[in-house]
Formats: sequence, C-alpha cells, structure tokens
Amino acid sequence: MSRRRRALYLSHGAGPLPLLGEASHGELLARLQEIAGAIEWPSAIVVVSAHWEEGQPTLTAGPSPPLLHDYVGFPPEAYAITYPCPGNPQLARRIAGALAAHVIAATLDATRGFDHGLFVPLAIMVPQADIPCLQLSLVRSLDPAEHLALGRALRDLDHGSLLLIGSGFSFHNMRAFSAPDTAATRAMNLAFEQWLQDTCANPELPEAEREQRLLHWESAPSARYCHPREEHLLPLHVCYGYAGAACTRYFSLRILNKTASLFLWEIDG
Repeated sequence: MSRRRRALYLSHGAGPLPLLGEASHGELLARLQEIAGAIEWPSAIVVVSAHWEEGQPTLTAGPSPPLLHDYVGFPPEAYAITYPCPGNPQLARRIAGALAAHVIAATLDATRGFDHGLFVPLAIMVPQADIPCLQLSLVRSLDPAEHLALGRALRDLDHGSLLLIGSGFSFHNMRAFSAPDTAATRAMNLAFEQWLQDTCANPELPEAEREQRLLHWESAPSARYCHPREEHLLPLHVCYGYAGAACTRYFSLRILNKTASLFLWEIDG
C-alpha cells in the first residue's frame, strides 16, 4: 500500500476555455500551475471526471485513449487540442481488483477516450503529457455514499506513486453563470463555498462529522443553488474517501465571476 495518499479536487472551469486564454480563467491557470510546481509528480494519474457517468464504476483501459472534445459551440481551435498521454491498462485492472475486494463491481472500457475533465487541467499542469493516465467514472445513481466508498476502496491499491484527481467544479449552476450577479447570488455562492472549505479543511472537525457533512451535502447553505445537479461535486467525495482526512491545502478563486475552490490532500500513512 502506498505510504502517501495524494488527491486533488479541482474546479476545472468551462469546457476548453482555460486553454483558450479566456480572461476569467486566469486565476485558475495560476493556481493549477502553482500546485503543479509544488507537488511531487506521480508515476500515474487517475481522474474522476464529472463528465462521465455509468451504471457501475468504469475505468478506461486502452493503451492510448483518444480525446473526446465533449463540448459544443467553441471556436475551431478548441477541437484541435491534443493531449497524447498514454493510458494505463495494467493499473485499470489493478483498480478493478481493489474495488472488487470491497464488493464494488467495476467495468473496463478499452475504447473510451479522455474527456475534457482530464485533458484540460492536465494540459495546464503536465503539458508534456508524459504521465500515464486513466479515468474512473462516476456512478449514475449520484449517491454520495457510493462515491465515498469508491475512494475508500482505492486506499488498498498497492501503488507507490499515484495521484487521484477529482475533476469537477465546486460551483456548477449553469444558468447562474449567465444571470446577473447580485448581492443575493454572491451571498449564496459564498455561503456554500465557506461550508465546503470548513468541511474539507478544518482540522478540528472529527472525521465522522466530516463524512456526515459530505453524505448530507444537500443540507449545506445554498447547496442546490450551487449544484442543481451534483455531478460536479461528487468527484470531491471520491477524493475525500481516498484521503480520509482534512485536506492539507485549499485554494479559493474566481472563475466566470463565481467563487470556487480547489482542495489538495497529501496524507501520510
């Protein structure tokens, strides 16, 4: 078993815009580059992306997955983005085995490519594309308990140098991004972010309480305003399930005129 569990939940921004120089993503680029420069890079990366849901946990298992430019309405250069990192079929099989040991049935998909939840942030953080990657899907039920259990099962994976990335967005109300920014909407956005930061980063919070908060995240202030649908939040649950402790660093930033968060765990033991 790895002696250090490393996980990063990141807010990945809007489609390919972080790679196209869009001004409101400048702070996100800076924070991702800061994190990339501060951590020890792993021999493999597992990404849980908000943009992939299956009936049961599914892993990309091809040796060279193609890219899925899974967005519409962007300029041509958005569809010319490349990120030729290798896959990791052997690790995919080992993860499936680790999940099976926890009575979680997983599927291997040798044909699916990498969606923008993987290639957009990694093109910023690891532009050389030289670290093998794979994706792990969300479960279509969107049950918080299932996603915490996924993360816990990954703790038993015998891999000495792994980074788990939960690629989502801590604020994901699509209508709100294009609606007027008012004092009321700012207060709702900030209330949820403050709750989330306290939940993930407060070292005085007992782990049982931290887990209960994440299980019942809908009870948080303005939870359903910030997440009308929770697929962009649940990668955080997988990261916390894997880490099992308060994050070691967190970052608050503005993206598309909304406050969002990133959480980094580097847990020994």
